[in-house]
Amino acid sequence: MSPLMLCAVRFILASIPLVFFIKPPAVPFKWVVIYGIVMFVLQFLLLFMGIQAGVSPGIASLVVQVQIFFSLFYAALIWKEMPSLWQMLGALVAFAGIALVAMHLDGNMTLTGFVYVLAAAAAWALGNVITKLIGKVNNISLVIWGSFVASFPMILLSLLFDGVDKIVASYHQLNWQGLFSILFIVYGSTWIGYGLWSWLLSRYSVAVVVPFTLLIPIFGMLSSVIILGEPLQSWKIFAGMLVMSGLCINLLGAQFFPKKSLD
Repeated sequence: MSPLMLCAVRFILASIPLVFFIKPPAVPFKWVVIYGIVMFVLQFLLLFMGIQAGVSPGIASLVVQVQIFFSLFYAALIWKEMPSLWQMLGALVAFAGIALVAMHLDGNMTLTGFVYVLAAAAAWALGNVITKLIGKVNNISLVIWGSFVASFPMILLSLLFDGVDKIVASYHQLNWQGLFSILFIVYGSTWIGYGLWSWLLSRYSVAVVVPFTLLIPIFGMLSSVIILGEPLQSWKIFAGMLVMSGLCINLLGAQFFPKKSLD
């Protein structure tokens, strides 16, 4: 499937038939539209395009963590949530891991794909801000209606760029692995994952919640190695260690080295 088609199928299945039984979240509907376009259409279309352009799923799960920098910047700009010394230090260490990935752009990982994934990270961070602005709502309703909104532009784009013939051919070529992958993306990732993610962001500071996404590369890289046979070179391990070290500094630095002890 093309990225356009995969996104269209994902959001159609994530919203139908529940959209007919669950009321929209109790916010102006324009926020649901903005949420669906930014958090779902932009983020996942760019991410899937990056993977198609040559970035492996494992590396994509690492590179997309640049979203933490965008999220912290947006939080400081909008809510004056200035990052602490430990958050800035942790971000720098994690960025060193991302920079190490950028140094290994070659025929197996293209610059185009790398840029797509970086753009997906920026869209994810903007989606975090929108979720925070929406506030406390029915998170399942937000995900379902956001998916419903996202399905329309993705269907139109898929029809425009893929064409009916390619869509039909992809349907006939679908096997059990592809079907399982689609169902996992729809129900495991979209419903459960983003439902819980929205719930956390609506109740806690962006700076507190966002760093936990740095755990994603652990699952992403191991899954890519085990399932897809992606080679695990030493530089990938080192880059992952840098990102995880940044997470530990970000979350635990202030606990082990409180400000008073530094004074």
